Amino acid sequence: MPIVAQSTETTDWVSRFADEVIEESERRAPGKPVVVASGLSPSGPIHLGNLREVMTPHLVADEIRRRGHQVRHLISWDDYDRYRKVPAGVEGVDETWSEHIGKPLTSVPAPKGSPYPNWSEHFKATMVESLAELGVAFDGISQTEQYTSGVYREQILHAMKHRGDIDAILDQYRTKKAPAKKQQKAVDEAELEAAEGSGAAAEDDGSTGSAGYFPYKPFCGNCEKDLTTVTSYDDDSTELTYACTACGFSETVRLSEFNRGKLVWKVDWPMRWAYEGVIFEPSGVDHSSPGSSFQVGGQIVGIFGGKQPIGPMYAFVGISGMAKMSSSRGGVPTPADALKIMEPQLLRWLYARRRPNQSFKVAFDQEIQRLYDEWDRLDAKVADGSALPADIAAHSRAVGTAGGALPRTPRPLPYRTLASVADITGGHADQALRILSDFDPAHPLASLDEARPRYDKAEAWISLHVPADQRTIVRTEPDEELLKSLDEQGRQSLRLLVDGLADHWSLDGLTHHVYGVPKVQAGFPADATPKELPAEIKTAQRSFFALLYHLLVGRDTGPRLPTLLLAVGQERVRRLLGD
Repeated sequence: MPIVAQSTETTDWVSRFADEVIEESERRAPGKPVVVASGLSPSGPIHLGNLREVMTPHLVADEIRRRGHQVRHLISWDDYDRYRKVPAGVEGVDETWSEHIGKPLTSVPAPKGSPYPNWSEHFKATMVESLAELGVAFDGISQTEQYTSGVYREQILHAMKHRGDIDAILDQYRTKKAPAKKQQKAVDEAELEAAEGSGAAAEDDGSTGSAGYFPYKPFCGNCEKDLTTVTSYDDDSTELTYACTACGFSETVRLSEFNRGKLVWKVDWPMRWAYEGVIFEPSGVDHSSPGSSFQVGGQIVGIFGGKQPIGPMYAFVGISGMAKMSSSRGGVPTPADALKIMEPQLLRWLYARRRPNQSFKVAFDQEIQRLYDEWDRLDAKVADGSALPADIAAHSRAVGTAGGALPRTPRPLPYRTLASVADITGGHADQALRILSDFDPAHPLASLDEARPRYDKAEAWISLHVPADQRTIVRTEPDEELLKSLDEQGRQSLRLLVDGLADHWSLDGLTHHVYGVPKVQAGFPADATPKELPAEIKTAQRSFFALLYHLLVGRDTGPRLPTLLLAVGQERVRRLLGD
């Protein structure tokens, strides 16, 4: 099988694939644009697992463009697929939508309240917007338009003429049992749903009834469903008779003129490889077993005079923080959900830095702060020239495309700081600007726009994904009872902190000051390093921090104390600490 070998080397996987794709394209179609492809079924929300189907060929196509080659990235919208089931958690959809099961996706009404004409367009639109924000350039192909306009007529007639050959290939696998798949650990049912793929791999490969095998399914002329059986077909006249098992309707049509049906999936996919001249297309885990669409397609494509694309099998994309999201939304996160809380550069980087056969997680919980810290460290290393070559390549693919750099935040302040500020200020822009200007007093923000869109993403994360009971609410009045109960050491620690606020009023200054108070109390310099300090200093620091959190927000923990102090403001901090 012409599947690209996936190395465990740390070199740039995108460049390796680009080398092979260019070489293969020059061998198969010299002088023509390189064609890479993705397929998406808009049968419901198109989730972050599906995004790998797009990002893998996008990154390879973009590398080929950077080298000066012409390349087309096709996205086949499988909107002529059957409506298989009513997805859970889709707003404006109820059990009555089950009456549409079996119809083409473009014949199913959009969810209630949608501005789009049908089910397919509703879910396609959100993905198109997300791909634009991610900088993904593509040529979209509607399979409804292709089939209903007769574009594939010759291919359909050819498949019917060679149905015996197709049946023989499929029959090699029908009795074979697929090996047990190694299950990847999933968090909950929603994440399992994300691992299922489009579901097309499980579709029927065509009828094998008393009338024989037919690789074509008409949609019923009465009820529009594909619950039909071809009962006869004449190769010379192309007359085809079918009966609908759903409504009992039957008719005879001339296939050379009939455009209301499609090839079964295991024939449709390789037909398109040949028709479009696809050189590179990845496939998900649902296409990896013997008898799957990708494996069988490698043989069927020859019937149409084509070759199977090269391409890797891509692994599962998981979600960190899924349980909270699925319980509130009832579904799997989409690229649009991710782009509400992270900049496109970060999301691109998650897909670019891991080889397709490596699984990874997209964070919707506290882990997003660590991911942003890691990204900012990489950004700094690339800027000062200390990053490794593979990391530089992944960074370059994240920040822009062959067409140019993606828009980015002018002053990319730490995400965790922005999230803390958004949390504490509750969306008050003036307050946020005041606090963030104190972040670096020597270079204050002139406008909150300098911290956007990263600030807006952090604010959205706080409002959408941090439970109310974990939000930060600063005390309005001092905790007099706690203040009165403090011993001399506790009162001294507060005096030391308050007395040094003015001289240390910046993020770095307060960080040094807050950690320094317990050191000074124990008789050490404020800038003493951990190696110079006894172990009990860490215990003293933890107790001091807990005291400050209780006095400021009434809890044991909260946002980083330097950020919290900046957010509360000097005057209010002094009052809450009993000064």
